Amino acid sequence: MTAKHRVFVSMDHTVLPDQGLIVFAVDDLSVLAVVSSRVHVAWSLAAGGRLGIGNDSRYNNSRCFETFPFPELNEPQTEAIGNFAKKLDTHRKRQQAEHPKLKLTDMYNVLEKLRAEEPLTDKEKAVHQQGLVSILKELHDELDRAVFDAYGWNDLADKLIGLPGATTPLTDKPKEQAEAEEELLTRLVALNHQRAAEEVKGHIRWLRPEYQAPESVQADINLEDHQAPMMEVVKTISQKLAWPKELREQIKVLLEQLHTGPATAPELAERFKRKPLKAVTQVLSALEALSRANQENDTWSLGSKISESVAP
Repeated sequence: MTAKHRVFVSMDHTVLPDQGLIVFAVDDLSVLAVVSSRVHVAWSLAAGGRLGIGNDSRYNNSRCFETFPFPELNEPQTEAIGNFAKKLDTHRKRQQAEHPKLKLTDMYNVLEKLRAEEPLTDKEKAVHQQGLVSILKELHDELDRAVFDAYGWNDLADKLIGLPGATTPLTDKPKEQAEAEEELLTRLVALNHQRAAEEVKGHIRWLRPEYQAPESVQADINLEDHQAPMMEVVKTISQKLAWPKELREQIKVLLEQLHTGPATAPELAERFKRKPLKAVTQVLSALEALSRANQENDTWSLGSKISESVAP
């Protein structure tokens, strides 16, 4: 309920959450996407309260969730936005499984510093590497853009996506960001009033119609594509490459290697000094989650999006 960062995750039905958690009993991943978006976080930070020494934001179900006007999604939008949520959720859980001591709060502290373009400490650099936080940032930005688009508010998306304050309160905001967030809240309040008027007339947009109203009829990363020309990656495999320290460079060099043809993770690791197999495998898994790389029978190749971009 009370936390520095407003983060939502999916849980298996076998998990029994305690009283300190807010649980939404829905199996629609598009709901996870919307509540994870900058749009909902802005609403919840404004509608919720504050608690504790750190004045952390408090999520109140009746004020933050029940009053929030979800976008009206068609079937393709529901599927697409749900896929963004699945990628985000999978990425975080995978990195925490790889690094059991890695905490979500630490990951999002680093994410906030990346958005603010602030330097990282050595400890934060380790969190950045373990959590692949640059990938986390790309996933959040992609999800945010999809949700803004669902509302039809791309003008605000261009002013807000990628800026700090997306998961935690930001006190010292630039004027343009503060004005854009104020406009966002104004539109959400107007939409809330519109939905309230509709409900008076009997038109309710249930999140779980099969449970809430079974007899009613419901109305209907960016990761940069490293399109390096083939001539730029014609380095001989026998020549050992240095494994970059920065995550962005690791992504770039692996994509360049995959441009030369499919390979297994050990084969790719062999091309680098000291054979960084674990690091190579982690980056490949992240690229797969973003559809930038595909794995079949332990062999990795470029994802469909990149393959299409370099096809003759």
